[in-house]
Amino acid sequence: MRSSLILFSLIPIAAAAGDWLEWRGPHFNGVADDPAPLEWSDSKNLAWKTPIPGKGNSTPVIAGDRIFLTTAITAADGKSQDFVLMAIHRATGAVLWQKTAATVAPHEGYHARYGSYASYAPITDGKLVWALFGSFGLYCYDLEGQLRWKKELPRMRMKMAFGEGGSPTLAGGRLILSLDQESGSFITALDKTSGKELWRKDRDELSSWSTPLVHGQHVIVSASNKVRAYDLASGDVVWECSGLGANVIPAPVVANDIVIVMSGFRNPNLLAIRLGRKGDLTGSDAIVWTNQRGNSYTPSPVLHEGKLYFVTDSGMVTCVNAATGEAYYRQQRLPKSYNFKASPIAASGRLYLATEEGDVVVLKLGEQYEVLATNALSGQSFIASPIATGGALYLRSQEALFCLRSPNP
Repeated sequence: MRSSLILFSLIPIAAAAGDWLEWRGPHFNGVADDPAPLEWSDSKNLAWKTPIPGKGNSTPVIAGDRIFLTTAITAADGKSQDFVLMAIHRATGAVLWQKTAATVAPHEGYHARYGSYASYAPITDGKLVWALFGSFGLYCYDLEGQLRWKKELPRMRMKMAFGEGGSPTLAGGRLILSLDQESGSFITALDKTSGKELWRKDRDELSSWSTPLVHGQHVIVSASNKVRAYDLASGDVVWECSGLGANVIPAPVVANDIVIVMSGFRNPNLLAIRLGRKGDLTGSDAIVWTNQRGNSYTPSPVLHEGKLYFVTDSGMVTCVNAATGEAYYRQQRLPKSYNFKASPIAASGRLYLATEEGDVVVLKLGEQYEVLATNALSGQSFIASPIATGGALYLRSQEALFCLRSPNP
């Protein structure tokens, strides 16, 4: 095991197969292309551990030899926050660079248990990396840590000061931001190389935290009032559908010609919506199936080989047929009482579930519920989601970033 905070610079490597460029992975469904280890501990299959300063619950992303993550560090005055983007060497855990994008005194707090001032996941295309801090701006860096451009954003007011979060989405040359709040919600498309605004549309929405999904020429955004699909080029609404409950957080996923969106707080609902329609789809036959039991409140679902896996914040796991909603197993309780904020991922035919309590429960993918392993790292708690590339699993806890690697994943 190696713990390191060494600053140095390497020649950047272009993005390639095995990268994890955005927080839900290469297919925006939580599924990794590469294997991941089955078992680990403080003394087994732990390649390195790097302490992360400050507090940030954002999921890391990977391009080439670099891992990128955001954090917020209390500044010297005790009131302001340093909003920081870090680059960490993928093989060794060494810190390549650490850049302070801004130092600002926040106007609003965050959820004391689950929140942070750095909860938006960064995103990269393998040449540039974008760090979104919401109210405190959007920053574009190259892989060597040189600032290319920055953009100020309006101060947001979130429900009950729960805090901001989510992630930008990339589509070709466009960077998509959806910023829902208690008033003044909007979605915008920016030129990724310059930050120039290409279009902006007001949204009739209150606070939500779901990351937009780009599918073909449409940008699909989940929210409480309506799920909407926007034209990628113009920002015009192509279709919309109401029916989700409050506080929408899980990201959409697409299963063939169906987009699946869900909410898990008050009036929980899941909508499986047939794509290819236009206009208001509420109550129409475009709604293929719905579900109100065991929905995720915070974690986003995993879609693998036609099966949809999702977990409640209180630790009950469900697997259904993504085309029909038929349950293979429903609200299965895990071996212990767990709480979840991290989204699960799939790799090596397994489902990885990182808990607030520090365990990572590994299930077998498929129609039958089966626990394969339960792994723990001492004294850790996981809010950020796992990522898996190149035969390694990366876990960001409240204190550190871990690389788990097995000779036989």
